Amino acid sequence: MDATLIQGGGGVFDVTVDGDRIFSKHDVDRFPTDDEIIDLIKARSA
Repeated sequence: MDATLIQGGGGVFDVTVDGDRIFSKHDVDRFPTDDEIIDLIKARSA
């Protein structure tokens, strides 16, 4: 699996997989943990 960081601005931090947003800092007002992102990605594969 490959990951690409796309620089943004304005405090936006979204994580997308295959074009689908799986995490948004804006929605939950915090950064994700590494384990949280890994779990969200694994859940998509299940």
